[in-house]
Amino acid sequence: MEREVKKGDTVKIHYTARLKDGEVFESSKGHVPFQFTVGEGSVIPGLEKAIIGMKVGETKTIEVPPEEGFGPRREDLIFKVERNTIPSDINPFIGQNLQMRHPDGGIVNLVVTDMDDETITLDANHPLAGNTIIFDVELVEIVAQ
Repeated sequence: MEREVKKGDTVKIHYTARLKDGEVFESSKGHVPFQFTVGEGSVIPGLEKAIIGMKVGETKTIEVPPEEGFGPRREDLIFKVERNTIPSDINPFIGQNLQMRHPDGGIVNLVVTDMDDETITLDANHPLAGNTIIFDVELVEIVAQ
């Protein structure tokens, strides 16, 4: 009997990830398969859930809503800062990726979305937040239990 993936298994998959409009933003095709342990939380929940029960060689297309993917877009993660609070060695521009240290010590990734002479608007949402992600997945190997 062929074994099915269960929580705790380390698996290798090939995948192509795209947005609903068809834009591919990431793929492992032509590269080393992506390896992770099911249940560790190292991949988005919707992808992890869909892998459970798959058999080696099986393929499927998975549609992951924002709630099980990169989360909904949150307006509270978009904020303005005074331009003079940005370090002088940074010359900000719209679309620029910046990092800020969170009070708990973690790093927050930000994107400059707007600016004027006095303020800079920063967005801390994940770039894929609010998007349904479609994955074409092939289970290549169940490495360990």
